[in-house]
Amino acid sequence: MITQFCKKHRLSKETGLSSETFKKYRLSGKWVEGIHWQRINSRCVLYNLPLILDWVANQTDPKLHQQAIQNYLASLPSNLGKRQGRKAS
Repeated sequence: MITQFCKKHRLSKETGLSSETFKKYRLSGKWVEGIHWQRINSRCVLYNLPLILDWVANQTDPKLHQQAIQNYLASLPSNLGKRQGRKAS
């Protein structure tokens, strides 16, 4: 999964949802900080576009969305094994 973070204006364009809805989902816990969104500072929140699009598509199947979350977490450089991603010499 390629992670692409975006601001609320692009997310609104891609999902058709309002920025107030985003805030409601963040505060209610529907979207998890560190997974679906990141707080960069007190004025900037970035959204994980691919994961939120997956969440929209799979609201009726939370297990399927959970698999997308696991794939995302596994793809982070901090979770890759020391030998993964490097060519053998």
